[in-house]
Amino acid sequence: MWFTGVSGVGKSSLGRALAQALCGPSTQFIDGDDFRKQITPELGFSNEDRSVNVRCIGYVSGLLAQHGVAVIVAAIAPHRIVRETVRSSHLTPFIEVFLECELSERIRRDPKGIYAEALRGEIDGLTGLSAPYEPPLCPDVHIHTDQSDIREGVDRVLDVLARRQLIEIT
Repeated sequence: MWFTGVSGVGKSSLGRALAQALCGPSTQFIDGDDFRKQITPELGFSNEDRSVNVRCIGYVSGLLAQHGVAVIVAAIAPHRIVRETVRSSHLTPFIEVFLECELSERIRRDPKGIYAEALRGEIDGLTGLSAPYEPPLCPDVHIHTDQSDIREGVDRVLDVLARRQLIEIT
């Protein structure tokens, strides 16, 4: 499952909650920010570097999935073509979950303080504000996180997984 959307929409929160709901030993949550810090810290935020980072996350998640691990990725992945490339490279089912919410709510949440920095002019190229984000055309799940809580979001993703017979809900 790949959670995509701009910063502050709740990708990591919802992804972690889903991992906890699945609570199996073969479930792995990959946070895009943590992956970048630990695996690809030399990459910047150019379009090419962002694409390389997303492809790296996609490759690692694909390897894990091929070994029966339920992988949950929370990464912005701003370029549609790169997300589609990652999806097509997976040999296992790939569920794209698009999260969005109003800018005012993202600014209010601002978990990393980046909207405040961008609005003060201290950083440039914030995806969804001063750098483009290309939303999925046909995500498997689309959640407005400013209109539903985490539990509702998890339930919607679990419902899709159950309907596709990827999990059993008891």
